Order: sequence, then structure tokens, then C-alpha cells
Amino acid sequence: MDFLQQLGLEQENAGVSTGAEWLPSTGEKIQSFSPVDGRLIGSVTATDKETYDKVVAKATAAFKEWRMVPAPRRGEVVRQFGEALREKKEALGKLVSYEMGKSLQEGLGEVQEMIDICDFAVGLSRQLYGLTMHSERPLHRMYEQWHPLGIVGIISAFNFPVAVWSWNTALSWICGDVCIWKPSEKTPLCGIACQKIIAEVFAKNNVPEGVSCLVQGGREVGEWLSNDTNIPLVSATGSTRMGKAVSAAVAARLGRSILELGGNNAIIISQHADLDMSIIGALFGAVGTAGQRCTSTRRLIIHESVYDTFKEKLANAYQQLSIGDPLDTKNHVGPLIDKDAVKLYLGAIEQGKQQGATFIVEGGVLEGAGYESGCYVKPCIAEVTNDLAIVQHETFAPILYLIKYKTIEEAIELQNGVPQGLSSAIMTLNIRESELFLSHAGSDCGIANVNIGTSGAEIGGAFGGEKETGGGRESGSDAWKAYMRRQTNTMNWGTQLPLAQGIKFHI
Repeated sequence: MDFLQQLGLEQENAGVSTGAEWLPSTGEKIQSFSPVDGRLIGSVTATDKETYDKVVAKATAAFKEWRMVPAPRRGEVVRQFGEALREKKEALGKLVSYEMGKSLQEGLGEVQEMIDICDFAVGLSRQLYGLTMHSERPLHRMYEQWHPLGIVGIISAFNFPVAVWSWNTALSWICGDVCIWKPSEKTPLCGIACQKIIAEVFAKNNVPEGVSCLVQGGREVGEWLSNDTNIPLVSATGSTRMGKAVSAAVAARLGRSILELGGNNAIIISQHADLDMSIIGALFGAVGTAGQRCTSTRRLIIHESVYDTFKEKLANAYQQLSIGDPLDTKNHVGPLIDKDAVKLYLGAIEQGKQQGATFIVEGGVLEGAGYESGCYVKPCIAEVTNDLAIVQHETFAPILYLIKYKTIEEAIELQNGVPQGLSSAIMTLNIRESELFLSHAGSDCGIANVNIGTSGAEIGGAFGGEKETGGGRESGSDAWKAYMRRQTNTMNWGTQLPLAQGIKFHI
């Protein structure tokens, strides 16, 4: 486990930091067990309320200094962070894989996403543009500008334990904001590792203490962030249930939130699809990260004329999956995050059977050598109708539902007929179908793809979804605007003060 030493991780780790400083806390010990082999990797001390308040105070003071650093200079610091991540890519990728359970290729890919968003943010630091407008009043000019917002609270989930944090922080930092991050209590060591990497970069650049803060703990820490009037923006990634609680708390104090919540993502397999290519997209979408991506493929909506053929091809492909240690690159599927996730997986299978689902590839928990953690499960496939309660619900596990359709309009209605609206795709070589799918009458999701699957997203585009997915946008495009405050400015350079609507005011 040399990667643990390379990242500066100990058997016992302080969990609260304002950058280079690690604060003592009286919070409980969070133990991180690997789902790969069930072993204890290390422990982290959670944040208590008194220490949390110290972190907020430090971040508040840091913001006053950091916001005055020119944006391109802030971008240069983020560029150096990207370089530091390149140096630590292998070690951090292994930690992600070992602590979370995703394949090593996906762990390394997640760190690459961090590097990519740093590159994106560097260029963005010179492009925080506002508009100029013509005033209706003579000898006046108008324009708008974007100012730093303040402290950004970040609540991230276990399935992407480092990338989602970087999406938020890279943009926040170049915008002039400071950050307080609460990683998932299921992957606390990834948070420690990231904080140590950025602290080295900040030290070289004399960045004030408090620009990058780390707090650890469970639900109560997230509640502190959500209810804190010192934090104008909370970006939260996780379940719809969690997002509703965060949204209500932040809205009650008229704060802002960016919500990245559940998905119930479907691929439409048209009769005009390249079926071999479609198999690859469906397979990786359904079993990648053991079905624990918010963009994982949950449903396949297949045209009746190719349904049986595609079902047979897919079932055969599932028989070829290799399940085991994700650090072994020969394996396709690693474990679920923990035994609680296994219980939810088994419960969903049982509910599906009770509601009428027919399983063509059976699920189950794997036992024996290599599966001692009890977290390895079999990816499974069930034939269903879209209206089943279990199909309407997102289960964070490799359970794939097959649904038959007759017309493209019906397929789109089925695709949209769930409470969530994150990612969607259609496999077709028919341009009319693809354009309909991307039109106003098409997919209602934040992401809509043609001839690629639902999982995975490039950092250049804004990431997020609609309905119960929360409506938030992170990463590329103009998502940076959520991390700033807009100000409209009017300047009078004449000798008169004309009033609006021609009002005359004589003194």
C-alpha cells in the first residue's frame, strides 16, 4: 500500500484543516474500511461544532484577501494544482479505487477529470466576462460585472470522492471564492489526500490559510453547512433525499444551492441502431463503477423488432464479465461501497420480483476467495414495465431493466416517465430519430447523447439534470456564473441627472 505513504496518509488522521493547518477536534473516529478486501485503511477524526466554527471564521477572513488577488493569478495557482495532480495521479487513483471500490482505470480516470477541470479553469480565469449595454439616458453607460461570492460549501458523495470536489473548487478558486469541503464519511481518506496535495501548492504561492478547508463527519456536518448564513452557496451531490433536505435548509435562509442528485438514466435502442456498438454502451453504462454512478444506465428501452436479439446479445455479454479486485485491471466490476449498499441491492431485486419483474440474468452476492468483504454482487438484468415502483426508483447498484417499445414517440415518453432527469441516450443511425430526441419534444434530461451511453461526461459541458436531479450545473460551459454574484453598473459621465420615466424633480 505504498500509495498511502505517497499521499501522506497515516493509520490515524486529523480530519479538520484550513489548508496547511490541521485542527484538533473532539469528533468521533470515522473508520474507513475498503470494500475491496474489508480491511481497515485508516481512521479520521470528525469535526465538532466548535472546530467547525473556527474553520468558518478562518475561511471568512481568507476570502477578504483571496478575492483581491487578480483572477489570472488565481488561475496560475490552479494550474499548479493540476501539475501536482499529474505527479500524484497514480497514487491518488489507487486510493480512489481502494477506498471506494471502482476499477483502477476508473480511479485514474477520475483523477484525470481533476486535471482537466484545472486546465479548463486556468483559461476561464481570463474570461470572467460581463456584458456592456446601451443606456436609455444620454451621457450614461451601463455594464455588468461578476464578483466573488464568498464561502462555497461542498458536500460530495462516495462514488466520485475527488472529482466532484475539484469541479467545484477549481471554479470557485478562480472566481475568487474560498471553499469548505465535507467529503462523504464513506471515503474520508480521499479528502485528506486532496487537502495535503493542495496545501503544498498553496504554501508555494503564499495563498492565505482558509482558502481550502476540510471538515469531516456525517449528516450533522452537512446540516451545519446548509444552515450557516456565512455560506452563501452550498453545492451538494448525493441522493434526492439528501438534496431535498439541503435545498430546504439553504432556501429557508435565502441562500443558493447547486444540487447534483439522483439519476434514472435510460438508453433508447432503436431498430436503426448499430447493435454491436449499442451493447458496449449499455454494458459499461450499467456495470461501470458497479452501477454506482449517478449517470449509470438503469433502463434500456428497446424497439420490439430488435428486442429479442439485443436481449440475447446483452445476456451473453454479462456472462463474460469478470468481477473482483478493482486494482486488478483484468476485472470489469468491483464491489459495492459497503454492506448497506448490498442490502439495498438485494432488497431491490426482491421488490422487483414481487412487482412482476422477470430476471433474465440473476443477481446475488458473491462469496469465497477474493470476495471476503461481502460487498461483491452480480450485475443482473430484469424485464419490466416502466411503471413498476422499483423501476421509478434509483437503486445504486448494477441492476438493469429492459423495457419494450413500438414507436419513437413512445420510447421518449418512457424515457421521460420517471421523477429523475439527469442523463439519457439514444442509439440510432436515423437522423430524424436523433434530432427528435434532442428537440424540445425529446429528452427532458440535462444530458442527452446520441450513439454514446449515459455514463461519463466531458468537463467542457455543464453537468447536471432536471426534476428530482436538482437542476444544478457544475463543471464546464458557463457553470462558473453560479459561483459569483452579478452586479449591474450605470455610470453618468454628463453634467445632468436625468430621472427615469421623464420625472422632473426641482429644488
